[in-house]
Amino acid sequence: MGQLQVFSPAAREKETSLAQGFFWSTIPGLKKIVTWIDEGSAPFFKWVFNQYPDLRLYDVRIEPAPPWNEVTGLLLTGGSDISEKYLRQPVSDASLIKNPDLARDEWEFGIIPKTMNQKLPILAICRGHQVLNVALEGTLHLDIPGHGEPRQKSNNIQELRFADEVALQSPVVNRSHHQAVDKLGNVRKVEAWFKA
Repeated sequence: MGQLQVFSPAAREKETSLAQGFFWSTIPGLKKIVTWIDEGSAPFFKWVFNQYPDLRLYDVRIEPAPPWNEVTGLLLTGGSDISEKYLRQPVSDASLIKNPDLARDEWEFGIIPKTMNQKLPILAICRGHQVLNVALEGTLHLDIPGHGEPRQKSNNIQELRFADEVALQSPVVNRSHHQAVDKLGNVRKVEAWFKA
């Protein structure tokens, strides 16, 4: 049983983006975070984490991770769809799976149990929520109708409500995603929901 940390700010808001780094900076002893970042998102994450020089982000897509005994956290970022091989549900139409990255999936689905067994913090953003949910035996909505429409991209910012004990809160998230959590996996609690 794990805990699903729901914190997924709209990337274009610098103040909220800095809060991502702030989230990590508030955890004592957190120094070395491993992740897999898509090439197009790398400059954004570099900018965010440069604000926090005591945190070192290792992008295993382009560099080796530190020895496991030195890793202090896992960041699951956005990106392409999860490969069908890792989904815990039937896929009626393979064309619903867009641009899967099998190498990334192998790394993320391999590292999540290890991270959870050591009780290391995990921050999941966008696709990262989906990966974490599937790793915890949940399922996904494989296609959100209207995802590609311009109105959904620009008008799909949603307010959140939080469990009482959640200290760090992002007021809104962009829910303009091609896929989303369907059946919740084995988590102890959910910390945030859409208000609608």
